[in-house]
Amino acid sequence: MAELATIARPYAEALFRVAKAANLAAWSDLVSEMAQVAANPDVQSLAHNPKVSDDQISSVFLAALKSPVGAEAKNFVDMLAQNDRLTLLPEIAEQFHALKNAQEGAADAEITSAFELSQAQVTDLIASLEKKFGRKLNPTVTVDSTLIGGVRVVVGDEVLDTSVRAKLQQMHVALTA
Repeated sequence: MAELATIARPYAEALFRVAKAANLAAWSDLVSEMAQVAANPDVQSLAHNPKVSDDQISSVFLAALKSPVGAEAKNFVDMLAQNDRLTLLPEIAEQFHALKNAQEGAADAEITSAFELSQAQVTDLIASLEKKFGRKLNPTVTVDSTLIGGVRVVVGDEVLDTSVRAKLQQMHVALTA
């Protein structure tokens, strides 16, 4: 997996430089959409089909995007198709967003809750987490009923697990030790 990250890094950095010079937010949305399309198994099989030309692959890929695509994005997709790197787009997008977060002094926060959270609860939780982590957080909230209660927050490589399941596991370890 490290090899894919190494191959994707120069593409992500180049794309980030182009996006910084233009509209970073619009590019961020476009890169996310490109990554979703590139992760589709049908697109991946098309990209690896030796009977399909690079121009055809690029055209089909661009047609699958809902967002308007400018000349720079078209050239980027064409170059990825020519170098057989179109399937790297999910990794490129991940590194692109990491560069964007680093510039903005922000981080992605994956919040998993045992129950559905209201918008007010998410806002309060994010405010307290931003104080704890000392940076702006971009939350992604999911529901996992196996947590039983509480929340689990992942910010980068830091994990804050206040779920009932985690506490039960800690008790189990303490009792069996």
